[in-house]
Amino acid sequence: MTANPKNKKSLLRRFQFRSEYVATLLLALLIKALPRRLSLKLGGRLGCLGYWLMPERRRLADENMRQALPEMSVPERRRALRRMFEHFGICGVEMLRLDRFRSGTGDLQRYFDLDGMDHLREAYALGRGVLFLTGHVGFWEGGNYAIPEQGLPFDVVAKPMKNPLTDRYITRLRETYGARVLDSKKGARRILKSLQQGRGVAILLDQHIRPPGSVPVDFFGRKAFTTTAITNMAMKYQVTVVPIFIYRLPGYRYRISAEPMMLLENGDDPQLIEKNTQLLTDRIEAAIRKDVSQWFWMHKRWRVPQAVSAGEKQG
Repeated sequence: MTANPKNKKSLLRRFQFRSEYVATLLLALLIKALPRRLSLKLGGRLGCLGYWLMPERRRLADENMRQALPEMSVPERRRALRRMFEHFGICGVEMLRLDRFRSGTGDLQRYFDLDGMDHLREAYALGRGVLFLTGHVGFWEGGNYAIPEQGLPFDVVAKPMKNPLTDRYITRLRETYGARVLDSKKGARRILKSLQQGRGVAILLDQHIRPPGSVPVDFFGRKAFTTTAITNMAMKYQVTVVPIFIYRLPGYRYRISAEPMMLLENGDDPQLIEKNTQLLTDRIEAAIRKDVSQWFWMHKRWRVPQAVSAGEKQG
C-alpha cells in the first residue's frame, strides 16, 4: 500500500516545525543562562561568523548598499557590512532574551536613553491612538518592553512566522510587558480597533509589499513597493504618526528616538496616498542614514520592475 504523498509531506513539515521549535527553546535556555553581556557578545560573534557562512546574503547586502550609498568606498562598505552582520547576530540573542528585562525596576533607565518621549505623550493625549512609524533599524523589538514600561498602551503589527510553534513562542516574548501582537494578515480592522482603544500601533514600513496595498516610492534613489497601510489609516481617521527608532549604543545599551508627531494631509487628490507614503519613507531613509550598519540590507527591498520606474520618470 503506497503512502499518500500529501500525508507524508505533512508529517515531514510537522517534524521540521517541532525540531525547529525545540532547537529554538534549547538555544533560548542557553542564552538566558548566560550573563547578559556575555550572551550578547556571543551573538555578535555568531553574526560575524554569518558574514562568511552566508555568502549569498552578504552579496545581496553588498549590492543593495552599493547602489543605495554610491558615495561609500569599497573598504567602508565592507566594514559596514561586517558591523551589520554582527549587529543582527546580537539582535537574535536580544530577541530570545526579550523577557529578561525587569518591569518596574531601573532597567529602562539602565539600558535605554530616552529621547523625544514628550512627542509620544503629546500624541497619546489627543485620544485618537498613535501610529508608530518605524522599520528594521537598530533593536526595534526593544519597543515591546520600553514603550509599555512608560505606561503607554502599545501594539505592534507583525507577519506570522511560517513555523506556528516558534511563532507562538516569539509572540509570547513580544507580549511579556503588555504589548499586543497584531497579525498583519488580518489587516486594518485590528489596527483600527487598537487605535479606537487609544493604543499606539507600530508598523514597520521598510519591507517589500506586493501590490495591491502598496505603491512604488523612492527609497535611496530607487523605486520600492511600500505598504500604504499606515498612510491610509492616518489619512482616513486623521491619526497622528510618530516616527520612532531604537538605535544600538556602545556597551549594549540603546537610544529610543521619537520624532515630532505628523498629521498627514487628506483630500480628494488621488496622488496624496503616494505623496504621503513617500513622506513616511523619507523618514525611514533618514533614520537608516544615521547608522547604515543597523539596517537590514539583506532584504530584497527593491523589486519594482524597470518598466514601472521608467514609466513614472517619463510621466
